[in-house]
Amino acid sequence: MRREDQIVEARKLLTYLKNRTTALADGIYRNPVTDYTCEKQAARERDRFFRKGAFNVGLSALLPNPGDWMTHDYSGVPILLARDKDGRLGAYLNVCRHRGARVAEGSGSGEKDFRCPYHGWCYGLDGALIARPDEASFAAADRATHGLTPLPVAEKYGMIWVSPDPKGHFDVDDLLSGMGTDLAAYGLDTYHHYETRVLHRKMNWKLGVDTFGETYHLQHLHPTTVSPLFHSNRCTFDAFGPNHRMLAARATFDNLREVPESQWDVFDNTVVICVLFPNTVFTFQRDHVETWHFFPGDKVDETLLYVSLYIPEPVTNPKAKEHWDRNFNLLMATVEMEDFPTCEGMQRGFSSGAQDAITFGRNEPALQHFHKSVTAALAAA
Repeated sequence: MRREDQIVEARKLLTYLKNRTTALADGIYRNPVTDYTCEKQAARERDRFFRKGAFNVGLSALLPNPGDWMTHDYSGVPILLARDKDGRLGAYLNVCRHRGARVAEGSGSGEKDFRCPYHGWCYGLDGALIARPDEASFAAADRATHGLTPLPVAEKYGMIWVSPDPKGHFDVDDLLSGMGTDLAAYGLDTYHHYETRVLHRKMNWKLGVDTFGETYHLQHLHPTTVSPLFHSNRCTFDAFGPNHRMLAARATFDNLREVPESQWDVFDNTVVICVLFPNTVFTFQRDHVETWHFFPGDKVDETLLYVSLYIPEPVTNPKAKEHWDRNFNLLMATVEMEDFPTCEGMQRGFSSGAQDAITFGRNEPALQHFHKSVTAALAAA
């Protein structure tokens, strides 16, 4: 986020704090409960967003060096990402072209090739088929046309995007709709991956994104954890196509009134929350970055998600490790003990017949924008 944009957002927040208000939508928005319960809609979302669309995987720091690789199965499509010896990132269907077995599991570094565990067909980091036992028996199947099936993949602004559709194509800046300038300013290509954790929860994937869509709930749901650190119901909102950005005010934010704008440390007194449509929440917090990635499970009321922590310097001593472990554990404890159990209760309530729609208030413009964007994308598809 550029310095000039930080100042603009900080001025907004100071006004909101003074007037005891927040960023406001034009009106309320009633979101159908079926948005979270309809199996037909869930199937359309899987197809549009997680089979044919493109989504953010995380920071490039997940695969910083030649020979680094990782599998990605969260979308329901088996994906293999690998950085070749020249540092180029590739993405492929994790499917052997002989009999369809997976050629890789998990993640790793320093790899030179991938060998299918079934019959030993061997593929390079660039996906090319480089060897297979009993070559003579497959002479009619040209090696050049039997490499791993490539997928559209792109690196930009220190982040990775991929599409699970071999016939798909996308442009990162088109996806970001102007948010690229924001992301470029963070210098994300300098960050280091610390840890990723995976969760499986009984809630629709969009409820996971909703969790980060307003600060209205802080004083009520997080009275002893998050609320003492932030102003509740005070944040900015800006849309970038289907994406959006929010700045939430820390409890220290009023201190900016005491110093000239040229000395404002906006990041030290806020948290920046961005939704990279459709399913990624990017959070910039003082000295670290978090990315949250929400994917639909097998049923409409299931979510598979992973959260990654990225830090500005690699850990080189026990004290630093203790610091980041403590931060990550506190973060996860909050969502696992407070946010997500509440969302799971909401999911159960949606099936009770209590209401046909839930209401997003004027003080929840990000939620309104996200769900309108989902509806528009499905309609366009």
